[in-house]
Amino acid sequence: MDLVVGATGLLGSEICRRLRHRGEDVRALVRKTSDAAKVDALKDIGCHVVTGDLQDPASLDRACHGVEVIISTATTTVSRQPHDSLEKTDQQGQLNLIDAAERNDVKRFVLVSFSGNLEVETNLHRAKRTVEAKLRESGVAYAILRPSFFMEVWLSPMLGFDPGNRKVQIFGAGDRPVSFISLSDVAEFAVRVAEGDAGANQTIELGGPEALTPNEVVSIFEQEAGARFDVTHVPEEKLQDQLANATDEYQKSFAGLMLGVCEGDDVDMQGTLRRIPVTLTSVLEYARRASAGVN
Repeated sequence: MDLVVGATGLLGSEICRRLRHRGEDVRALVRKTSDAAKVDALKDIGCHVVTGDLQDPASLDRACHGVEVIISTATTTVSRQPHDSLEKTDQQGQLNLIDAAERNDVKRFVLVSFSGNLEVETNLHRAKRTVEAKLRESGVAYAILRPSFFMEVWLSPMLGFDPGNRKVQIFGAGDRPVSFISLSDVAEFAVRVAEGDAGANQTIELGGPEALTPNEVVSIFEQEAGARFDVTHVPEEKLQDQLANATDEYQKSFAGLMLGVCEGDDVDMQGTLRRIPVTLTSVLEYARRASAGVN
């Protein structure tokens, strides 16, 4: 039995789908406040849905009972509820989950974190690295995945990259390479390390097949669209100001991530792909899907 935590999210739901496609028995942890349509979608593919909360250790014990593998993608950066905070949910909640895994003799814990090159100090960064450290020190076999920036998030209207309207927002000068990665590829890595031993007790940096500057990414999208885009740049100094002065911890954390884009994130995947051969999605492939209106 595999337990997926964060199952209603973009990445978590894709992991559930891939596990079920392989015939795995999947338990999906959802909250009482989770979107009913997303919960129904998990049930439709054959997941066993269990209600719980990272802030409720007793519910985690129930969810972990009889489980061999946990895959956790949980974060409140997009799905924040009124009682959430980065400290209470992304940090302490994940620590609670590791404790529950130990108590229930879970054999393996796959944690999806973020790139090791993202070291701007924020509450999100502190939560990610604290949970990673706890997992390494636990008695549970683990794999920590550290993906670079998701194409489906950072090259989408959510963050000002809107090819449908030919308008793009770039953080900083846009001249430093980033190994943008598709969340579907991260899902595949998560499934592979959950099932095999290739990633056992390892921290694995993940990126796409090539590192491209945001400016180069825009050029690819323009070529696919056959038209120029209206490009605006958010000065790095403005992001530094947001990081220093934001009173909301999520705004501060996103400023830190945007500064990470400014600084670049070039991930060498050659060694990882020799051990875990996954066919990676290129930015060009993603641009063609996005231009065609296919997610």
